[in-house]
Amino acid sequence: MNKDHVNETMMFEPQKESEKSIENILTTVYKLLDEKGYNPINQIIGYILSDDPTYITSHGNARNIIRQVDRDDLLEELLKTYLKDLM
Repeated sequence: MNKDHVNETMMFEPQKESEKSIENILTTVYKLLDEKGYNPINQIIGYILSDDPTYITSHGNARNIIRQVDRDDLLEELLKTYLKDLM
């Protein structure tokens, strides 16, 4: 870090994934978790917070599917969707 820029705010801009792709991934993983009898919301939250893929079932390849998207991108998309009416 350059000491001349200590008082400046850095901008965080994650790489963009297709919003439709993220939506499809979350929908697919949600359905697969539900099929196995898990609470999909709790499991996805556990995964996002911990980066532990064991929160996601391997059923239907869900674990590999969700790992196609960076957790920061998942969180960004969820937040944007939740807050879209306020923007």
